[in-house]
Amino acid sequence: MKQIRNVNRRRVLLAASAMLGATLMGLSSGAFGRSLDEIVASKKIVFGVNPTLPPLGIFNDKNEIDGFDVDVANKIGEVLGLKTEIVQVGSPDRIPFVSSGKIDAVLGAMTITPERQKVIDFTVPVHTEVLGVLTTKSKPYKNWMELNDPAVKLVEVRGATPVKLVQEKLPKAQLLLLDNYPDAVRAIAQGRADAMIDVMDFMTEHTRKHKIDWRIVDAPIEVYFCAIGVQKGSDALREKLSGAIKQLHASGYIDERWKKWFGGPMLHDPRTAPGYK
Repeated sequence: MKQIRNVNRRRVLLAASAMLGATLMGLSSGAFGRSLDEIVASKKIVFGVNPTLPPLGIFNDKNEIDGFDVDVANKIGEVLGLKTEIVQVGSPDRIPFVSSGKIDAVLGAMTITPERQKVIDFTVPVHTEVLGVLTTKSKPYKNWMELNDPAVKLVEVRGATPVKLVQEKLPKAQLLLLDNYPDAVRAIAQGRADAMIDVMDFMTEHTRKHKIDWRIVDAPIEVYFCAIGVQKGSDALREKLSGAIKQLHASGYIDERWKKWFGGPMLHDPRTAPGYK
């Protein structure tokens, strides 16, 4: 698996979602996506996947789009009896693509937010992302607010979104800024830092390189629910996709694929989301 790059771009995108929502509201109301009946008649469903969000989406050695999202999209197509086509999308154009009908649905860290719900609809969650605290078993922390202590040294990646959180909410803690994730995780392993705040799901790639008794503080700072986005008003398609997702959760397929790509189990059950039935 390719080394996971700066995962905090997700939080940057979330911070900019209000502005994006305003832009998307200007999309032409005359753009219509395919209905579920049209998709079934064509025997093909088109998913947008962002290959720059490893391991959700990556380019493999054959320069093909691969990753967790592709596995899920292909399996959903199989469940629905349809051929799956994968279209490359980027973070800025993924919502416009589905809103304008260029694709039928979109994956790629599609966190459900009020701003996005104004312009697209969401299925039930496929997975979660947990903003939490990485530390070791030798540290006693039970809640992230316990880190607001002059005796605590936090390490963060310079320019990453959690830096602002630490500076605003944990001003008493010492803060060590490093340039990348491998160095930040290594600092904890070497005892130069006590803990780190980030999206924990993406840390396994780095922590498994150190023979340390790692621990994630049980109480998360925040849980993000990520789903599949479809065009606004596509209720039949949304319900059909939600049914397929529930089937993949029940069968254990999503958990198995997550462990393959992320190197460990999902940290929070997406089926705990409000409205998941």
